[in-house]
Amino acid sequence: MNKNEMMDLFREEYGSVDKEIITFLSPGRVNLIGEHIDYNGGFVFPAALTVGIYGALTLREDNIVRMRSKNVKGEVVINLDKELVYDKQDDWGNYPKGVIKELKDRGHKIGGMDILFYSNLPDGAGLSSSAALEVLMAYIVLYLENPEKCEEIDRVEVSRLCQKVENQFIGVNCGIMDQFAVCLGKKDNAILLDCNSLYYEYAPLKLGNYSLVIMNTNKRRELADSKYNERRGECEKALEIINSNKEEKIPNLCAATVEDINSLITDDAVKRRAMHVVTENERVKQSMESLKMGDIKGFGELMTKSHISLENDYEVTGLHLDTLVHEALKIEGCIGARMTGAGFGGCAIALVDEAKVDEFKEKVSTNYEKVTGIRPLFYTSKLGEGTHRL
Repeated sequence: MNKNEMMDLFREEYGSVDKEIITFLSPGRVNLIGEHIDYNGGFVFPAALTVGIYGALTLREDNIVRMRSKNVKGEVVINLDKELVYDKQDDWGNYPKGVIKELKDRGHKIGGMDILFYSNLPDGAGLSSSAALEVLMAYIVLYLENPEKCEEIDRVEVSRLCQKVENQFIGVNCGIMDQFAVCLGKKDNAILLDCNSLYYEYAPLKLGNYSLVIMNTNKRRELADSKYNERRGECEKALEIINSNKEEKIPNLCAATVEDINSLITDDAVKRRAMHVVTENERVKQSMESLKMGDIKGFGELMTKSHISLENDYEVTGLHLDTLVHEALKIEGCIGARMTGAGFGGCAIALVDEAKVDEFKEKVSTNYEKVTGIRPLFYTSKLGEGTHRL
């Protein structure tokens, strides 16, 4: 989808207009490695994709905002002169509405507009469409307020604002990784991010002859919430055990050592959860070093080790994700694969030789369906820029 195609979609929806049509793209994101350690004081390693949510708009003379989506029927209408509140009937429209409310409350100037959204993110695949939509709306408002200074938009603050909207206006207790990656994504780079301090740095990820293949299990996430809470509890227990046996307390579980875990924790399940946390955090740091050296195969090996740890030590994968990953690793040209996201369904990712991608998809699909009875979906992507004007 390019700028002109998006402008054509806008005209299809709203008719020919004599005003300028302004277009934007807000990307989806994927976490390349570093799973289930953000809440244990560790690093995550997300990247923005080249697929995402597009926006096209024209300005109006009044204080009405009309929003439509090419992916969903209906229209959401906002009157900027009235109090903006969450309304279940507005469905997806509550995400941009919440952002508009937050920016309005902070004193930003917002005028009427007609907006069309279009997403080429796979539905329900865990690539963070909600964050992409939130950040897109925030960027649109801030851009329109001062187009000449759009390069000066504080993207870290935008990510904080959008997380606040999702937490308080939508009512979803998410962390900041999704909004941060969507806001601050950089072409051919991953982001090493400490979710607590928001310290970050970029890591070059030039894929060269390899493609990032996103593999959708096509299985709804089940147990993710209950198991998430259970795992957090086990991690808190591990930290409590370690600190009760050490004179010098550690601030979080990622600060523990393998020796701490082996010598102080006797409960097998709690020990394995802690082992994943500590070794996964090390894998993220090693990934940074591998990519700085241009060692894409070394990075692929770390991805695979991450999945094995999530499968055996943290136990958040399940039949569908494990089948996808293990079948992927059997195919010549695949140099690494792992689940991504919360687990128990959703997506896995693989690094695959571009020349072998079609064969890879065919073989993995056939073998996965034999085991699960479900056909998976595949998407290829490079690493792209954060939210920007087209």
